[in-house]
Amino acid sequence: MALPAQIEYPRAWHEIRDELRRSVGHSIYELWLSTVEAQQSDSDVLLLRVPADTHSWVVGRYGRIIEACVARVLGPAVRVKFTTPPDAGTGPPAPAPAPAEPGKPTGESSFNPRYSFQQFVIGDSNRLAHAASLAVAELPGQAYNPLFLHAPPGLGKTHLLHAIANYVLAFGGGATVRYTTVESFTNHFISALSSHSIEQFKRTYRDADVLLIDDVQFLASKAKTEEEFFHTFNALYETGRQLVLTCDRLPRDLSTLAERLRERFESGLVADIKPPDFATRLTILRKRATLDHIDLADPAVLELIATRITTNIRVLEGALIRLVAFHSLSRRPIDLELANEVLDGLLPRSRTGPPSIPAIQAAVAAHFSISIQALVSPSRTVAIAWPRQIAMHLARLLTEASLPAIGRAFGGRSHATVVHACRRVAEQLTVDERAAATVEIITTAILDPDDRGD
Repeated sequence: MALPAQIEYPRAWHEIRDELRRSVGHSIYELWLSTVEAQQSDSDVLLLRVPADTHSWVVGRYGRIIEACVARVLGPAVRVKFTTPPDAGTGPPAPAPAPAEPGKPTGESSFNPRYSFQQFVIGDSNRLAHAASLAVAELPGQAYNPLFLHAPPGLGKTHLLHAIANYVLAFGGGATVRYTTVESFTNHFISALSSHSIEQFKRTYRDADVLLIDDVQFLASKAKTEEEFFHTFNALYETGRQLVLTCDRLPRDLSTLAERLRERFESGLVADIKPPDFATRLTILRKRATLDHIDLADPAVLELIATRITTNIRVLEGALIRLVAFHSLSRRPIDLELANEVLDGLLPRSRTGPPSIPAIQAAVAAHFSISIQALVSPSRTVAIAWPRQIAMHLARLLTEASLPAIGRAFGGRSHATVVHACRRVAEQLTVDERAAATVEIITTAILDPDDRGD
């Protein structure tokens, strides 16, 4: 979906600020980013005015985060330009606090408060990872040590790390928590070597009661960093400190790492997170909509997003954020028409335009091994009625047809019958895993007819 020719950026900035709060946490947002203002500029440029006394710190420290939040709300075509107010003083800016060393791990004030166990949506795909993370948060160093969380990007690993940190800070009796990525660990290590502060570097990590390390797959091909990481791991493990590691692959698949390190990764609990099923995706969207007070003109919008986006929670929530942004800019209601437009812009379909009702009927009939004639017949047997209701539900989600038009396409049924069918399917999908899997298979066949699977 193309951006409007002239975007009212001050209005869009409201959505971007909400995304920034979620990204950096409320306290950091209020301290550094709450004074940033958006100005109208060219259609593809968002001009942000940053107070002169914090300009260099905000741009240097949070510039990329701001750009990422703008891209999530308005799309990657919009560029960000930072400036200072025209009446800014000419004196030197006040010094801003900076990390002691490049790459130093995140301290206790930088964890995202919205990444909590309460906000983590539990499903069959992540139940073990959630339970294990909660266990180590309650009993650091005693439950599973190390805890190794394995999942592709965008499925909630970082959420669980922050949830552990927030829980320990709230209930851990003063325990020290540190979070870092392997990239930051490497940068910090290199800086410590060059500045002859290696002992301070070691204390930073080895004095932590709970050390959270993201993306350990990037240890590959970093021999010196790997060696230091190994000794840090041992120092913490041998003193009963808790380690939690995340990775996009299993320890045994980290073939470029030393075997001794892979063995240590596997010595605790390895918990994987799989892509969420439909019911989990829908619950995530409903919780996000409630948390952000999103006014939906049609609740089926959430079902549509959960149907179209299946593998990545970050993309799933990003689609909802983008939809709200376009609603804010255009003042159009958040309904299926707008949702389909926004989703088509994010995830172009393999066909031109939305699928037709006959195509949906054919896909449903083929899946259930019944004829299209039976699907649109007056029959009310379960073997026919349930597939018919699924077909009506998908016709409402995936096409632009009105409810009366859908009813006519299914043997002249009434508007009320279509509403009843859609409501029944929506309810069933949240409680019946087999029904959700069936609808997902049929949807894939409709939207990606060339994808035949394995």
